[in-house]
Amino acid sequence: MDYFYIGIDDTDSPDGMCTTFLASAILKEFKKNDIEIIGFPRLIRLNPFAKFKTRGNGGISFKLDLNQKIDLAKEIVLKFVSELSIMDCDNTNPGVVFYKGEITEEMIRYAFKAIYSIITIEEAEEFASQIGAEIHKFKKGRGIIGSIAAISCPLEDYTYELLAYRDSSRYGTLREIDYDSVVRMDKETFPETFENIDGEYLAIEPKTPCPILYGIRSNNPEVLDIARDIVIPNERIADSCIFKTNQHTDMHIQNANRISELKQYSCYKVRGIVKDKPHIIEGGHMFFTLYDESGEIECGAYEPTKNFRKIVAELKAGDEIEVYGGIGEQNTFNIEKFQVLKLNQFLYKNPICECGKRMTSAGKGKGFKCKNCGRKIGSDDKVPEIVERSLINGKFYETPVSARRHLSKPLIRMNLD
Repeated sequence: MDYFYIGIDDTDSPDGMCTTFLASAILKEFKKNDIEIIGFPRLIRLNPFAKFKTRGNGGISFKLDLNQKIDLAKEIVLKFVSELSIMDCDNTNPGVVFYKGEITEEMIRYAFKAIYSIITIEEAEEFASQIGAEIHKFKKGRGIIGSIAAISCPLEDYTYELLAYRDSSRYGTLREIDYDSVVRMDKETFPETFENIDGEYLAIEPKTPCPILYGIRSNNPEVLDIARDIVIPNERIADSCIFKTNQHTDMHIQNANRISELKQYSCYKVRGIVKDKPHIIEGGHMFFTLYDESGEIECGAYEPTKNFRKIVAELKAGDEIEVYGGIGEQNTFNIEKFQVLKLNQFLYKNPICECGKRMTSAGKGKGFKCKNCGRKIGSDDKVPEIVERSLINGKFYETPVSARRHLSKPLIRMNLD
């Protein structure tokens, strides 16, 4: 069955605005004009390592029956995008796409390409022409890339997010949300809602000057109504909207059979063996090398991941793990989570002398000697000793809520202990 689809992307900037707020404003105007969308508006997050992206790299889309006021809907969308987008920001290049028809397999493949890799504006324009979509570019119009993907992306696994928006007079000021009410909301709705708090950190509260007051994530929309009633904002909510989204689904993660398959600006899960002990550098970032028979790659747990680095520090050479994450500008694998597949339970040490003391090397190829009693042995072989490990075979470990990417699936959604 044919429907009419609207896709919008690249309207915000690091200094303000939010494409979801624009969507909420459009929906309010639709309602005034008796235009109804089918289902929830959709928020589709794209490749988190794309070189040119908006703050959250997310496009939005609506679906309408063809018996709606399509021409008026198009007029409203273009008017609001033109008036509300942050056009004076060099990196804000809005794009709007209108499409009538069915979502085809080639459109789905396009959406996954936008999530897995990089698509140019020219490629997006050519694809829009192929499927008969109508595009509207503002400035460079890079937003058409995400707009087509937001329309086309299939949602087999999905979540919902309730976004509450501030009064415009409060933009850029500290947000006023009652902390205890968020704790209560989390207690009463978890695990159906998740990533609400992280210790003293209010994870529902953005840390940017955007119009969003808070965002609550959930597996179903009904629970979001309950959560909204519990959270106490100490400032006026101008509007709110629930989005159906690919957030927290690991949709960006591709399966890689070998490390040599990994490409820059893409996200994967891949198995390998830890080559060296993780080390920390100035700035607090931690790194180690992961290898397999095809090659090796540097893996990083960055300073914002906080105590996650302490877990990574427990890895030892010889540990077999599977890492989830993406490869950024420095060609380092940014770890989002990892699973321990097989721990190296042995530590190779100098042998113990008959007198009970640990022996020392007598020189390369000369075996070991005991400084206590003078005994010598000719073998250079160290002795394996079983060591206790704090990490657990089979267990997943993830970054804290405060450092988690929009698309990364938390362990609570993976039905893991």
